[in-house]
Amino acid sequence: MAEYEAVIGLEIHVQLSTQTKMFCGCKLSFGDTPNTHTCPVCLGHPGTLPVPNHEAIRSAIKIGLALNCDIAPRSMFHRKNYFYPDLPKGYQISQFDPPICGEGELAGVQLERAHMEEDAAKNIHVGESGRVQGASRTVVDYNRGGTPLVEIVTKPDIHSGAQAREWLQLLRATVKQLGVSDVNMEEGSLRCDANISIRRVGQTELGTKTELKNMNSFRFIERGIDAEIARQTALLDVGEKVSQETLHFDPASGSLTSLRSKEEAHDYRYFPEPDLVPVAPSEALIDEIRASLPELPLQKAERYEKELGIATDTAKFLAFNADLGAYFESVLAVAGDGADTKRIGDWVTGELIARIGADANPAESKVTPEALARLIELVKEKAVNNTGAKLVLDKLVESGGDPDAIVESEGLAAMGDSDELAGIIDAALEANPKAADDMRAGNMKAIGAIIGFVMKQTQGRADGGEVTRIVREKLGL
Repeated sequence: MAEYEAVIGLEIHVQLSTQTKMFCGCKLSFGDTPNTHTCPVCLGHPGTLPVPNHEAIRSAIKIGLALNCDIAPRSMFHRKNYFYPDLPKGYQISQFDPPICGEGELAGVQLERAHMEEDAAKNIHVGESGRVQGASRTVVDYNRGGTPLVEIVTKPDIHSGAQAREWLQLLRATVKQLGVSDVNMEEGSLRCDANISIRRVGQTELGTKTELKNMNSFRFIERGIDAEIARQTALLDVGEKVSQETLHFDPASGSLTSLRSKEEAHDYRYFPEPDLVPVAPSEALIDEIRASLPELPLQKAERYEKELGIATDTAKFLAFNADLGAYFESVLAVAGDGADTKRIGDWVTGELIARIGADANPAESKVTPEALARLIELVKEKAVNNTGAKLVLDKLVESGGDPDAIVESEGLAAMGDSDELAGIIDAALEANPKAADDMRAGNMKAIGAIIGFVMKQTQGRADGGEVTRIVREKLGL
């Protein structure tokens, strides 16, 4: 899009992994029988009083510190008023101003705020689509009602679906590293809304924004944002206006549907929650929480790059994926001093992930860190070439085992500068006289035919680099 610039702000809800709900002692447990973890407080019965969950407050401060936010010395809870079946009180306890975490920043994206609130219950629409449209009836599971949340709001600093996806992956990794949430997107522990507008390049005034609601997959978030940017661009290109509305993105069809317009937008009529005192964390408490912060993904990526010599993209990939990063460090530990860190990083993020899937936890695969470290060492020693090593890795992923034993049993040991290899190269030159002549004339691409002949004869065991060296030597190049 050369003519327009997308401007995107995100609102992310993070469900905290506390033992109990935000304002009562009901247990938090995903997937239990509906309506088995409720009480008069979270069901909003008259006369009941909420009591703040101190563990949730500590977690919120921890998130704020990790995101470089200002921690408010005194923040308030407010009632956010609206009526919906999943909110029996008729209001949600949230924070308006001041929130517990003020402005912050993560990887160049400015944060407006991060505040605490309770989650609503869960509506279950009975019908084939699972959505309210076309449902025969709707039932409510109040187990989720009252779950502690932190809502993180960015400023409009993001400009594409891909950037939103990468930044959210960093945010998710950061929160997961803190240990305050499982950030399981499939179970709704991390949900994202995106506010999207476009404007002509060079303009400073924001265009009319729309909102994409409740996206819970990085891939769908990227696709949804890009689809909405394309929709708004098409409207402006034909002289039409963008309407302020809330939209739903259907990942199956790639389509966008309107949920409600500006005229139907809620007026929440915030006012201070009279049953809760302000939150006023002491400096000592904030310092204690700050001292407990672990190494965060952004710091880890910087360490991988500067201390281990890992390429920037690979370092980020490892650091932003906690399971992958932990496995990578396990392989490093096994390899010991002098480990080829770059080669290990490339094998973990390349060949291994290509076989087990980007979302898999490699620690749960059959490829132990010891086996992968040994396989990489075999390649470094030229005991097996890259082609053979990939076949060994296939076997390890399938059944586990010892790389040395697999190399031997499968006959994958690399051929060195042996008389046998020299003889096969002589045969290759004889069988491909035109390729040999082309090489003598300066066309080095012609060596492909010769290498292909050698690899076929050796069943892939020859080292390509060594074959090239001997061919050039024999042709006097």
